Amino acid sequence: MQKSVRYNEGHALYLAFLARKEGTKRGFLSKKAAEASRWHEKWFALYQNVLFYFEGEQSGRPAGMYLLEGCSCERTPAPPRTSAGPAGARDALDKQYYFTVLFGHEGQKPLELRCEEEQAGKEWMEAIHQASYADILIEREVLMQKYIHLVQIVETEKIAANQLRHQLEDQDTEIERLKSEIVALNKTKERMRPYHSHQEDEDPDIKKIKKVQSFMRGWLCRRKWKTIVQDYICSPHAESMRKRNQIVFTMVEAETEYVHQLYILVNGFLRPLRMAASSKKPPISHDDVSSIFLNSETIMFLHEIFHQGLKARLANWPTLVLADLFDILLPMLNIYQEFVRNHQYSLQVLANCKQNRDFDKLLKQYEANPACEGRMLETFLTYPMFQIPRYIITLHELLAHTPHEHVERKSLEFAKSKLEELSRVMHDEVSDTENIRKNLAIERMIVEGCDILLDTSQTFIRQGSLIQVPSVERGKLSKVRLGSLSLKKEGERQCFLFTKHFLICTRSSGGKLHLLKTGGVLSLIQCTLIEEPDASDDDSKGSGHMFGHLDFKIVVEPPDAAPFTVVLLAPSRQEKAAWMSDISQCVDNIRCNGLMTIVFEENSKVTVPHMIKSDARLHKDDTDICFSKTLNSCKVPQIRYASVERLLERLTDLRFLSIDFLNTFLHTYRIFTTATVVLAKLSDIYKRPFTSIPVRSLELFFATSPNNRGEHMVDGKSPRLCRKFSSPPPLAVSRTSSPVRARKLSLTSSLNARIGALDLTTSSCSSSPTTHSPTASPPPHTAAVLESSPADRAGDPTELSPCRSPSTPRHLRYRQPGGQAADSSHCSVSPASAFAIATAAAGHGSPPGFNNTERTCDKEFIIRRTATNRVLNVLRHWVSKHAQDFELNNELKMNVLNLLEEVLRDPDLLPQERKATANILRALSQDDQDDIHLKLEDIIQMTDCPKAECFETLSAMELAEQITLLDHVVFRSIPYEEFLGQGWMKLDKNERTPYIMKTSQHFNEMSNLVASQIMNYADISSRANAIEKWVAVADICRCLHNYNGVLEITAALNRSAIYRLKKTWAKVSKQTKALMDKLQKTVSSEGRFKNLRETLKKNKKHSSWPCSCNPPAVPYLGMYLTDLAFIEEGTPNFTEEGLVNFSKMRMISHIIREIRQFQQTAYRIDQQPKVIQYLLDKALIIDEDTLYELSLKIEPRLPA
Repeated sequence: MQKSVRYNEGHALYLAFLARKEGTKRGFLSKKAAEASRWHEKWFALYQNVLFYFEGEQSGRPAGMYLLEGCSCERTPAPPRTSAGPAGARDALDKQYYFTVLFGHEGQKPLELRCEEEQAGKEWMEAIHQASYADILIEREVLMQKYIHLVQIVETEKIAANQLRHQLEDQDTEIERLKSEIVALNKTKERMRPYHSHQEDEDPDIKKIKKVQSFMRGWLCRRKWKTIVQDYICSPHAESMRKRNQIVFTMVEAETEYVHQLYILVNGFLRPLRMAASSKKPPISHDDVSSIFLNSETIMFLHEIFHQGLKARLANWPTLVLADLFDILLPMLNIYQEFVRNHQYSLQVLANCKQNRDFDKLLKQYEANPACEGRMLETFLTYPMFQIPRYIITLHELLAHTPHEHVERKSLEFAKSKLEELSRVMHDEVSDTENIRKNLAIERMIVEGCDILLDTSQTFIRQGSLIQVPSVERGKLSKVRLGSLSLKKEGERQCFLFTKHFLICTRSSGGKLHLLKTGGVLSLIQCTLIEEPDASDDDSKGSGHMFGHLDFKIVVEPPDAAPFTVVLLAPSRQEKAAWMSDISQCVDNIRCNGLMTIVFEENSKVTVPHMIKSDARLHKDDTDICFSKTLNSCKVPQIRYASVERLLERLTDLRFLSIDFLNTFLHTYRIFTTATVVLAKLSDIYKRPFTSIPVRSLELFFATSPNNRGEHMVDGKSPRLCRKFSSPPPLAVSRTSSPVRARKLSLTSSLNARIGALDLTTSSCSSSPTTHSPTASPPPHTAAVLESSPADRAGDPTELSPCRSPSTPRHLRYRQPGGQAADSSHCSVSPASAFAIATAAAGHGSPPGFNNTERTCDKEFIIRRTATNRVLNVLRHWVSKHAQDFELNNELKMNVLNLLEEVLRDPDLLPQERKATANILRALSQDDQDDIHLKLEDIIQMTDCPKAECFETLSAMELAEQITLLDHVVFRSIPYEEFLGQGWMKLDKNERTPYIMKTSQHFNEMSNLVASQIMNYADISSRANAIEKWVAVADICRCLHNYNGVLEITAALNRSAIYRLKKTWAKVSKQTKALMDKLQKTVSSEGRFKNLRETLKKNKKHSSWPCSCNPPAVPYLGMYLTDLAFIEEGTPNFTEEGLVNFSKMRMISHIIREIRQFQQTAYRIDQQPKVIQYLLDKALIIDEDTLYELSLKIEPRLPA
């Protein structure tokens, strides 16, 4: 008997008697006893909502009874059987039908039953379900809700009736007052009656005239008023007010939708998961629930209050006052900081929890709720991320249609400024957090760990696979070949570049990373990068041809160990240029930071980073420039808005150079200026540094005294204020030394120690300590070094002035690498001279006691050399990383060539500057810089073979490889300037973005080919085999990282002409269908291609890869075009004051850099002409209408 149920024994016996005679369902069932695995057969009888069971069919007294009201019945699997017993008995037990009755009472154990036949079990379950009165309970709940609703209506009607009663009483009072007024008016009329009688005696014609005049006056008044109203309706003020009201209505609708989304997030996910976390077997812990949902419940309560306030304001229409609502909302919006800061961590915790099957199953049940409308939990967690920007955009639109004299104008502007400030703070916190998490992700991948990645100032630059050539022994390379399979396998290294260190790792078979025992962590401050070995090194001569000029060296000189050299091999010349550019820029920034520190030692006690940060003009908002609180790679605030003049000034600022800024500028300068203007600015900086460089930039180098600075700027007769142009002087530079022995100035070496040459081709006078994403081109290495000769040091100081030589200071002399350095520990060096020596590739002290004239010439020399190196640095970066600018603009190319030739004619040019200029000239003069890359037109010409392969003879691997080759060729051909300005969405898109249109056309043709090939088969089996083969091709494309090809094939298989072929799909294997579902989920457009973005962040073999997918790869271009369109439509290029929106430029540049990363690395796939001819054969393609007609012929529509 059930516990806590009172009943009368006589009544129970009577009901048992009725159940035996008139029961709804009667029969034998096996009931599980309290002890495990024991079943007793009983005779059960069901009457209304009571279930009786008897010891036998003839028993008169029931053995027990169950009250079924509110219970549930469900089928359960057969319990596992032991191996004991005959096989026939076990089979009979397994065929029995098991089901369980669950009671809604606490502490009530479920009733486990079984029967012999499945049909009988289903009948018992149906009868028990009806006896539980579940439908009646639901109907009762519905009726109760209706009853409550009706009660509310009645209460409302009562309140309304009471209000009407009060109104009637007020109206009675008003009637009495009006009656009294009527009486008073009648008395007045009686007094005025003689006057009216006089008027009645007037002439009828006069009465008519007065009547016409009265009518005309009324008509004129009404016409004038109508004109006034119509003029106002058509006025700009009225139109502005209408737009303003429409914005308010839209904001209220958006707020309503947002509150509804938060309500679903809290009530559909958060609270049920909290309850699940408190269960006996929780699928998730309370800590994980808090980490996933953060403070979303508080955010919901806040916006519910704000939403109620908005609705109350609408009730007072047409008067709309919103500023006070925002005044109340603003202080509380700080709760978004916690949500935004931990949003990425929240998604990571959710992804980890989904690994638990129970949690994943429970989450899918919640997501299946109709209120979710098919949206996932991740989608709801993302909504609060966009709310603050949405408020900013709404206020911006509202202010655009709010007059300046409007009462709310100032309050709305204040709210907008506060929201923008909050948005900047949130953005800064997310950026810092993401950088730390990225470094920690890489640190966790390394088995031994890496302490340098725990430094918060360490910024990730790039990563990739390089081949390490066997160690250099005594300056000679081992004789290996580039195509050697053992070299590729044994020498492959995973390399990570940070702003201060370079990591070299090996990957084990399990996918884990291991740092090399020797040379695994390279400190860039101790490194020298070498691109071209000395011509005298015979072995190095052959290495260039052996490796196809893909190798470069890093010479490491640790202070407590012997120097060694790391030789790395890049997969392509573009990859080599990118790696060398980034490494050299990082080294430059670290070393130039040290050089600038030496320069300022005499003039100031603060180091360069502190001086830059203390210079308020560098990051103070002005009329033509505005900064955000986000720090760039130089650890100074990033530019948010700026005029074109200030951007060009920042590009050539001698104080620092952020590669992040340089990349963004060179990617997007077409939007706000032209290449001619940029080149003219660089030319002015080189030719006239003292007049073209702003005073605020020069003041950094003349910080000793204001008087000296003024003398420099005024005196136009100085021999170094203008450049001399003549043929370059002969250089007697020794080239016999090994590049390994040449040394560069480093921060760990004192100025008086034995120091080698500082290569100006990689040196910038930038004082930026770090760079975020350096991409300047690689420098050549020179073995020439300079030292102060003893004779010069012993001579007259006046004879040692650097002004005595038109090219290089006299005290700077070339020395042979084999010579010994003289002891210069007794020499004191001025800061300016130290900088000049280091910048001019000298490595030793200068004579003591410079006078004022010598200091002046030294400082002029510094400015000129710095300006020259800055121009060469920018040009080197421009030519190496943005070569398309010069390929498409021959006039720009010729102007740059002329400028570089002009630089070469400068007699004051240093040897390293001359070599850097020659390298840029050589890179710019190459006729075909992409000779190793195939083009689609070349492939088409090469595939003119008499006979093409057919689909049956081609393997899935051959098709996938050639599709990948074609897709990457088409994708790589898109110039990055086509991604600017949304040209692909304009009417003249074929003229503005021909390569993007060609990519779209190629995608459609490949998809049409897949669909046409499947529909060419008449029998079902052949079509099913074709589908399975194309799915296999798509999976191989996925393994090759060709996600564009995956989408081409899945889009073809989802066409209506193929998708409707149910008989064909029935022949397709389950494994193929499951594989296709997996591929479709990967490239699905849901959540702005969320799954595809996550896949691109994982390596094809190792899911723990922290950054982008390891190239080569072919992403889906439409994903990036969607991002660019979102950026273009959401933010303007220029502000209302005409300033360039550089924050927008930075976002566009980030997307373009990601696209170019995949464009630069080509696939190593051999071309197969017959396969490509098949893929490009347009005769095989069937149009969409014909495909659908064939589909109807193959499988006609079923009759309705």
